[in-house]
Amino acid sequence: MTRLGDLERAVMDVLWDSVPGTSDGVTVREVADALRGRELAYTTVMTVLDRLAGKGMVQREREGRAWRYRAAASREAHIAQLMLDALDLGGSRDAALVRFARSVTGTEADVLRAALGAEAGGAAGLTDRIDDPRAGRARAADEATDR
Repeated sequence: MTRLGDLERAVMDVLWDSVPGTSDGVTVREVADALRGRELAYTTVMTVLDRLAGKGMVQREREGRAWRYRAAASREAHIAQLMLDALDLGGSRDAALVRFARSVTGTEADVLRAALGAEAGGAAGLTDRIDDPRAGRARAADEATDR
C-alpha cells in the first residue's frame, strides 16, 4: 500500500470523516467545499479522487452525470496496513514489534493486550474491549492479584 501524499490524505480525511452511515458517498463538489481553505480547483480535486480510485483507495459510483466517492476501507484499516507494510521494510519483524510494544503508552498496551487475547481466544467481545480500554486494565489487575 502506498503512502498518501498531503493532498491525497486531506481528500481521504474528508471521505473518512463524511457523515457515518451515508453509504452513498460524496461528490467532487462536496469534497472541494470541505477543502475550501486550500483554494483548490474543482478539477484538481477530481483528479486526486480519480487517482485514489485507480489506487483502490476509493470506490466510486455513477449518479447521473456525477460520481459519488467513498473510502474503500476505514481509516483504521488503512493505518493498520501501513504498519504491516512498515514491518516488511526489512530487518527483523520481531525486533521491530518488540521496539514498538515498548514505545506504547499504558492504555495503548491495554488495547493491544485485549486484541491479542481476543485473537487467541476467538474474536468474541474484541470490539467491547477495544472501545473500553479499562477492560484491559481491569483484567491485567485481576491477573496480577491471581499471581
